[in-house]
Amino acid sequence: MTGPVVGVVGAGAVGQVLAAGLVSVALPGRLVVVSRREEQTRGLVADLQDLALSARSHTQVEAGSTADLHGCDAVVVALRTDFTNTEARDVRRGGAVANAPAISDLAGELHGYGGSVLVVTNPVDLMARRFAEVSGCARVYGIGSNLDSARYRLILAEWARISPERVQGHVIGEHGDRAVLCLSTTTVDGRPVPAPARAVAEELQRRPALIRAGIGRTRCGPAGAVLSTLRKVLGLADGVEELTVPYGDVWLGVPMRFTGGTATPCLPSLTRHELLCLDSAASSLRDAYTHLPAPTERIPA
Repeated sequence: MTGPVVGVVGAGAVGQVLAAGLVSVALPGRLVVVSRREEQTRGLVADLQDLALSARSHTQVEAGSTADLHGCDAVVVALRTDFTNTEARDVRRGGAVANAPAISDLAGELHGYGGSVLVVTNPVDLMARRFAEVSGCARVYGIGSNLDSARYRLILAEWARISPERVQGHVIGEHGDRAVLCLSTTTVDGRPVPAPARAVAEELQRRPALIRAGIGRTRCGPAGAVLSTLRKVLGLADGVEELTVPYGDVWLGVPMRFTGGTATPCLPSLTRHELLCLDSAASSLRDAYTHLPAPTERIPA
């Protein structure tokens, strides 16, 4: 067996699609699936082993425990607790209080882990911060703004009727209602884009609702963002990914440039309006974090 060892925590919708993607492209040499639902874990592992054989993938898939994650090069956190999201605004924050204790527990069990952690669980900016603070891990990233940026480039490409690869631009800040479009530095073939800012922003907000209405939950997009980011954090490829990282005293989305697995922030120049929007997102996230239950607290059933 060759290749990195990757752990996936969570065998729900996102975890399933992500794990299938990892096996299909044979990114890890070994994939460790961890979930609190033992029967679901066994079923997913069996299904993935079938996929590996059919796709002629060298990835070895196995069920594991949280303790096994310490032997992984990277861990993807895609767990989600059972809750009903009734939020009409700030939809991604709807699971903050429910998911925080589970994230805290996992982070405590992975205290001192030396690999890279990619957090998918929403609200990702808050959960990535919570995981990092409880675990003490040095390489923790949230993938929310990565997905937003991919959608942003796709929307602009459709508007301009060009290939998305020709569009360069970022969405930063919160993965949610306070996402910040870096319109001032967005280019097509290196030239500024006179895009209709309001229409693009509205379409970026509509897209997740469209997906939720059709299939219940966004799953393929986050999985793609994780696959792209894993290649960078594992040193298999260089490039830029928009990831949740520390920004002052909060965590939010910032472009990170990876070279040989090492990341450095590369925030573009921002206009006064863009900077004010980023500061507003930071202020909102700062306040929201204070309302999370402390790591030792539990929410009554």
